Amino acid sequence: MYLDLFKGIFDSDLTTTISLFQFLLCVGVSLGVGCFLSLVYAYKNRASKSFVVTLATLPVIVCVVILMVNGNLGTGVAVAGTFSLVRFRSVPGTAKEIGAIFIAMGAGLLLGMGYLGYAVLFTLIVSAMNIIYNHSNFGENQKPLDKTITVTIPEDLNYTNAFDDLMEQYTTSHTITMVKTTNMGSLFKITYNIKLKDAEDEKTFIDELRVRNGNLEITVSPLQTVSNEL
Repeated sequence: MYLDLFKGIFDSDLTTTISLFQFLLCVGVSLGVGCFLSLVYAYKNRASKSFVVTLATLPVIVCVVILMVNGNLGTGVAVAGTFSLVRFRSVPGTAKEIGAIFIAMGAGLLLGMGYLGYAVLFTLIVSAMNIIYNHSNFGENQKPLDKTITVTIPEDLNYTNAFDDLMEQYTTSHTITMVKTTNMGSLFKITYNIKLKDAEDEKTFIDELRVRNGNLEITVSPLQTVSNEL
Protein backbone atom coordinates (compact mmCIF):
# COMPACT_ATOMS: atom_id res chain seq x y z
CA MET A 1 0.00 0.00 0.00
CA TYR A 2 2.88 2.36 0.79
CA LEU A 3 4.06 2.09 -2.83
CA ASP A 4 1.01 4.15 -3.81
CA LEU A 5 2.84 7.13 -2.28
CA PHE A 6 5.32 6.97 -5.14
CA LYS A 7 2.77 7.02 -7.94
CA GLY A 8 1.95 10.24 -9.75
CA ILE A 9 -1.44 11.70 -8.92
CA PHE A 10 -1.87 12.45 -12.62
CA ASP A 11 -0.90 8.94 -13.77
CA SER A 12 -3.35 6.78 -15.69
CA ASP A 13 -3.34 3.09 -16.54
CA LEU A 14 -1.50 3.92 -19.77
CA THR A 15 1.25 5.89 -18.04
CA THR A 16 4.68 4.29 -17.69
CA THR A 17 5.78 4.84 -14.10
CA ILE A 18 9.16 4.59 -12.38
CA SER A 19 9.44 1.95 -9.68
CA LEU A 20 10.84 2.80 -6.26
CA PHE A 21 13.79 0.46 -6.82
CA GLN A 22 14.63 2.10 -10.16
CA PHE A 23 14.45 5.56 -8.61
CA LEU A 24 16.69 4.68 -5.66
CA LEU A 25 19.15 2.86 -7.94
CA CYS A 26 19.51 5.89 -10.24
CA VAL A 27 19.82 8.29 -7.29
CA GLY A 28 22.40 6.09 -5.55
CA VAL A 29 24.59 5.69 -8.63
CA SER A 30 24.28 9.43 -9.36
CA LEU A 31 25.49 10.29 -5.85
CA GLY A 32 28.44 7.91 -6.26
CA VAL A 33 29.37 9.36 -9.65
CA GLY A 34 29.05 12.92 -8.33
CA CYS A 35 31.26 12.16 -5.33
CA PHE A 36 33.90 10.59 -7.58
CA LEU A 37 33.85 13.49 -10.06
CA SER A 38 34.19 16.08 -7.30
CA LEU A 39 37.14 14.25 -5.74
CA VAL A 40 38.84 13.99 -9.13
CA TYR A 41 38.31 17.73 -9.69
CA ALA A 42 39.66 18.65 -6.26
CA TYR A 43 42.79 16.52 -6.72
CA LYS A 44 45.77 18.85 -7.25
CA ASN A 45 43.37 21.78 -7.81
CA ARG A 46 42.46 24.69 -5.57
CA ALA A 47 38.68 24.53 -5.18
CA SER A 48 36.35 25.82 -2.49
CA LYS A 49 34.36 23.35 -0.44
CA SER A 50 31.19 25.03 -1.70
CA PHE A 51 32.01 24.18 -5.31
CA VAL A 52 33.11 20.60 -4.56
CA VAL A 53 29.90 19.84 -2.61
CA THR A 54 27.77 21.33 -5.39
CA LEU A 55 29.62 19.26 -7.98
CA ALA A 56 28.93 16.14 -5.92
CA THR A 57 25.17 16.75 -5.70
CA LEU A 58 24.56 18.09 -9.20
CA PRO A 59 24.46 14.67 -10.99
CA VAL A 60 21.62 13.42 -8.78
CA ILE A 61 19.63 16.61 -9.44
CA VAL A 62 20.06 16.29 -13.19
CA CYS A 63 19.27 12.56 -12.96
CA VAL A 64 15.93 13.22 -11.29
CA VAL A 65 15.10 15.92 -13.82
CA ILE A 66 15.81 13.59 -16.74
CA LEU A 67 13.77 10.82 -15.12
CA MET A 68 10.79 13.14 -15.00
CA VAL A 69 11.05 14.67 -18.48
CA ASN A 70 11.98 11.45 -20.30
CA GLY A 71 9.59 11.15 -23.24
CA ASN A 72 7.63 14.28 -22.31
CA LEU A 73 8.46 17.03 -24.81
CA GLY A 74 6.33 19.71 -23.17
CA THR A 75 7.89 19.18 -19.75
CA GLY A 76 11.38 19.13 -21.28
CA VAL A 77 10.87 22.52 -22.92
CA ALA A 78 9.47 23.99 -19.71
CA VAL A 79 12.41 22.69 -17.65
CA ALA A 80 14.95 24.03 -20.15
CA GLY A 81 13.38 27.49 -19.90
CA THR A 82 13.25 27.39 -16.10
CA PHE A 83 16.86 26.30 -15.63
CA SER A 84 18.07 28.94 -18.09
CA LEU A 85 16.75 31.65 -15.75
CA VAL A 86 19.59 30.84 -13.31
CA ARG A 87 22.08 32.25 -15.82
CA PHE A 88 20.40 35.65 -15.86
CA ARG A 89 20.16 36.39 -12.15
CA SER A 90 21.11 39.98 -11.37
CA VAL A 91 23.47 39.09 -8.50
CA PRO A 92 26.31 36.58 -9.10
CA GLY A 93 25.92 33.56 -6.87
CA THR A 94 28.25 31.08 -5.26
CA ALA A 95 28.24 27.42 -6.22
CA LYS A 96 26.30 26.57 -3.05
CA GLU A 97 23.55 29.12 -3.80
CA ILE A 98 23.11 28.00 -7.40
CA GLY A 99 23.14 24.36 -6.30
CA ALA A 100 20.34 25.12 -3.82
CA ILE A 101 18.32 26.66 -6.64
CA PHE A 102 18.78 23.52 -8.74
CA ILE A 103 17.67 21.35 -5.80
CA ALA A 104 14.53 23.44 -5.34
CA MET A 105 13.80 23.26 -9.08
CA GLY A 106 14.24 19.48 -9.07
CA ALA A 107 11.83 19.12 -6.15
CA GLY A 108 9.39 21.49 -7.78
CA LEU A 109 9.51 19.51 -11.02
CA LEU A 110 8.70 16.29 -9.15
CA LEU A 111 5.80 17.99 -7.40
CA GLY A 112 4.54 19.51 -10.63
CA MET A 113 4.57 16.09 -12.32
CA GLY A 114 2.47 14.74 -9.46
CA TYR A 115 5.14 12.51 -7.88
CA LEU A 116 4.66 13.75 -4.35
CA GLY A 117 6.33 10.77 -2.67
CA TYR A 118 9.39 10.97 -4.91
CA ALA A 119 9.60 14.73 -4.29
CA VAL A 120 9.77 14.17 -0.53
CA LEU A 121 12.23 11.28 -0.92
CA PHE A 122 14.46 13.29 -3.27
CA THR A 123 14.44 16.29 -0.91
CA LEU A 124 15.34 14.13 2.09
CA ILE A 125 18.18 12.31 0.28
CA VAL A 126 19.80 15.44 -1.19
CA SER A 127 19.36 17.42 2.03
CA ALA A 128 20.91 14.62 4.06
CA MET A 129 23.88 14.36 1.68
CA ASN A 130 24.38 18.15 1.82
CA ILE A 131 24.41 18.07 5.62
CA ILE A 132 26.90 15.17 5.62
CA TYR A 133 29.17 16.89 3.10
CA ASN A 134 29.07 20.23 4.94
CA HIS A 135 29.84 18.69 8.36
CA SER A 136 32.68 16.54 7.06
CA ASN A 137 36.08 17.34 5.61
CA PHE A 138 34.81 16.49 2.13
CA GLY A 139 36.17 18.96 -0.41
CA GLU A 140 38.50 20.74 2.00
CA ASN A 141 41.97 20.99 0.52
CA GLN A 142 42.93 24.24 2.23
CA LYS A 143 45.29 23.92 5.20
CA PRO A 144 45.99 26.48 7.98
CA LEU A 145 49.46 27.09 6.54
CA ASP A 146 48.02 28.09 3.16
CA LYS A 147 47.95 31.88 3.00
CA THR A 148 47.37 34.74 0.60
CA ILE A 149 49.80 37.60 1.14
CA THR A 150 49.75 41.01 -0.57
CA VAL A 151 52.96 43.06 -0.45
CA THR A 152 53.10 46.73 -1.45
CA ILE A 153 56.39 47.79 -3.02
CA PRO A 154 57.75 50.99 -4.63
CA GLU A 155 57.72 51.14 -8.43
CA ASP A 156 61.52 50.99 -8.71
CA LEU A 157 61.72 47.57 -6.99
CA ASN A 158 61.76 44.59 -9.35
CA TYR A 159 59.02 42.41 -7.90
CA THR A 160 59.80 39.31 -10.01
CA ASN A 161 62.66 38.20 -7.74
CA ALA A 162 62.72 40.77 -4.95
CA PHE A 163 61.49 38.30 -2.30
CA ASP A 164 62.68 34.98 -3.72
CA ASP A 165 65.18 34.34 -0.95
CA LEU A 166 62.63 35.05 1.80
CA MET A 167 60.04 32.88 0.06
CA GLU A 168 62.50 30.02 -0.14
CA GLN A 169 63.37 30.43 3.53
CA TYR A 170 59.85 30.61 5.00
CA THR A 171 57.57 28.85 2.50
CA THR A 172 57.39 25.47 0.83
CA SER A 173 55.64 26.91 -2.22
CA HIS A 174 54.82 30.39 -3.49
CA THR A 175 53.09 31.71 -6.60
CA ILE A 176 52.41 35.25 -7.79
CA THR A 177 48.69 35.40 -8.57
CA MET A 178 48.17 39.11 -9.22
CA VAL A 179 50.14 42.32 -9.82
CA LYS A 180 48.35 45.63 -9.41
CA THR A 181 49.50 49.23 -9.63
CA THR A 182 48.24 51.73 -7.07
CA ASN A 183 48.75 55.33 -5.91
CA MET A 184 48.87 56.70 -9.47
CA GLY A 185 51.35 54.01 -10.52
CA SER A 186 53.96 54.86 -7.89
CA LEU A 187 53.37 51.61 -6.00
CA PHE A 188 52.79 47.96 -6.88
CA LYS A 189 50.69 45.45 -4.96
CA ILE A 190 51.95 41.89 -5.44
CA THR A 191 49.66 39.04 -4.34
CA TYR A 192 51.13 35.62 -3.57
CA ASN A 193 49.57 32.30 -2.68
CA ILE A 194 52.01 30.70 -0.25
CA LYS A 195 52.35 27.67 2.00
CA LEU A 196 54.29 28.44 5.16
CA LYS A 197 56.83 25.96 6.50
CA ASP A 198 55.95 26.82 10.10
CA ALA A 199 53.06 28.92 11.43
CA GLU A 200 55.33 30.19 14.23
CA ASP A 201 57.50 31.98 11.64
CA GLU A 202 54.70 34.10 10.19
CA LYS A 203 55.51 37.21 12.27
CA THR A 204 59.25 36.95 11.51
CA PHE A 205 58.46 36.48 7.82
CA ILE A 206 56.32 39.63 7.74
CA ASP A 207 58.99 41.64 9.59
CA GLU A 208 61.61 40.70 7.03
CA LEU A 209 59.26 41.57 4.18
CA ARG A 210 58.71 44.99 5.79
CA VAL A 211 62.43 45.61 5.81
CA ARG A 212 62.63 44.68 2.13
CA ASN A 213 59.62 46.73 0.95
CA GLY A 214 60.37 49.89 2.93
CA ASN A 215 57.75 49.26 5.64
CA LEU A 216 54.87 49.62 3.16
CA GLU A 217 51.56 47.83 3.63
CA ILE A 218 51.50 44.02 3.86
CA THR A 219 48.29 42.00 4.11
CA VAL A 220 48.09 38.32 5.13
CA SER A 221 44.84 36.33 4.95
CA PRO A 222 43.66 32.72 4.61
CA LEU A 223 44.12 31.35 1.12
CA GLN A 224 41.65 33.06 -1.20
CA THR A 225 39.85 31.16 -3.95
CA VAL A 226 38.02 32.73 -6.87
CA SER A 227 35.08 34.73 -5.46
CA ASN A 228 32.75 34.34 -8.44
CA GLU A 229 32.68 30.57 -8.63
CA LEU A 230 29.99 30.25 -11.25
